[in-house]
Amino acid sequence: MYLPSFNLVDKTAVITGAGRGIGRALAIGFADAGANLVLLSRTESDLQEVAKIIKDMGKKALPIVADVTKTDEVAAAINKLKEEKINVDILVNNAGMNIRSKAFDVSEEEWDKIMNTNLKSAFFMSREIGAIMKAQGNGGRIINISSVAGAVALRTGVAYGATKAAMIQMTKILAFEWGKYNINVNSIGPWYFETPLTKELLENKDYVNDILAVTPLKRIGQLPELVGPAVFLASEASSYVTGQTLFVDGGMTINGF
Repeated sequence: MYLPSFNLVDKTAVITGAGRGIGRALAIGFADAGANLVLLSRTESDLQEVAKIIKDMGKKALPIVADVTKTDEVAAAINKLKEEKINVDILVNNAGMNIRSKAFDVSEEEWDKIMNTNLKSAFFMSREIGAIMKAQGNGGRIINISSVAGAVALRTGVAYGATKAAMIQMTKILAFEWGKYNINVNSIGPWYFETPLTKELLENKDYVNDILAVTPLKRIGQLPELVGPAVFLASEASSYVTGQTLFVDGGMTINGF
């Protein structure tokens, strides 16, 4: 048989920033593929809503309120997993944000906030969950949600771009270090998708026209279109793929913006 399994039946996935946008879509998509979920976010009401959807699908969902920019809250979340005796097969580092300041206008506070949210959280979650995967002895999958901003220069700003470029490089190094533990580490680099964070920008017709001008598929991405690539990287179908960034961008990185 040559067709590998794309399903996530009996797998458990931890997703940060799982309450809204990309994280919410991936959580529901993973449940649809058969996974049970551990959902992390700062907003309990969002987590409870997503958890209910997943439970109504017949899968398990454990919501944990945590600010993953704080190592003590990451540690508390990890302790909760251990208390519940949950084996972790998949980690998705999705928590992220942006402040679109130009380089001359970036404050130290803004810089630190973006670095902590986008990069620090992903590293320390990867380190803690990676240790669990190593101890379990059966490997695992780590998926970092990066961005095309990590590969080409964008209007999204220097601080945001720096975090996403660093995430892509971090993905490569973790894959290099942890391959011997059968831990595959990859990232997904989205272009513009319709999310709560992009809603205001995408209401600007001129801005959307600029986006479409450099997007060969000539449309904005829809969140379900991120689920397939993520399920691929989380499943046995990607067992020999590690250290890679899969750009889900409608072809945008062919052009630049």
